[in-house]
Amino acid sequence: MSAPDPSELAEVLGYRFARPDRLLEALTHPSVAGEGGAYERLEFLGDRVLALVVADLLFQAFPEEDEGALAKRHADLVRGDTLARVARRIGLGRHLRLAPAERAAGGAERSAGLADALEAVIGALYCDGGFEAAASFVRREWEPLARGAATPPKDAKTALQELTQARLGALPSYRLLSREGPAHAPRFVVEVGAAGLTAQGTGASKRAAEQAAAEALLAKLGARSP
Repeated sequence: MSAPDPSELAEVLGYRFARPDRLLEALTHPSVAGEGGAYERLEFLGDRVLALVVADLLFQAFPEEDEGALAKRHADLVRGDTLARVARRIGLGRHLRLAPAERAAGGAERSAGLADALEAVIGALYCDGGFEAAASFVRREWEPLARGAATPPKDAKTALQELTQARLGALPSYRLLSREGPAHAPRFVVEVGAAGLTAQGTGASKRAAEQAAAEALLAKLGARSP
């Protein structure tokens, strides 16, 4: 299997790697882990770097907001959907090193995989160039997203809880129905219920499936999801 040339992506990232193999490792999907490693360790590191840089960015950008409002903004900016959106904007999917079956199944465009790979790329930037190399990329991509919301966002689970409490006098409860698929591409199915109404959602993590279920029940109740 031929490895992708990471130089084009490095140019998009705005950074020249002293060790290009670090970026290549970040692009190596678990489906080909036997061919030279996979990105999970870098993903773990990149997740922490991203969280810190985004927290600092928000702390500086919104000096009048309290911890609760900053936490809502932070959760929205580091969630998988936001990561996948940034990954698509920089064309990350076409650089991923995937097994043929995984690529044929749409792995290069799967949101969960793109989010994981982007965190791995951030980890690779940190390993190769230190904190500032990673932080520079994160600030460039996330600052417009952070400043784009005039008020702190409200996620679907929070919106559903507020709505069902006010309208139905009940709190929603979530139940995991199933977990399927391989370790690198799991599929969770969750059901949410409140006052006899139910809806289901699927996602690459239990949290994502809960959010999807909450959005589905909000739609049933005639409310727009946030």
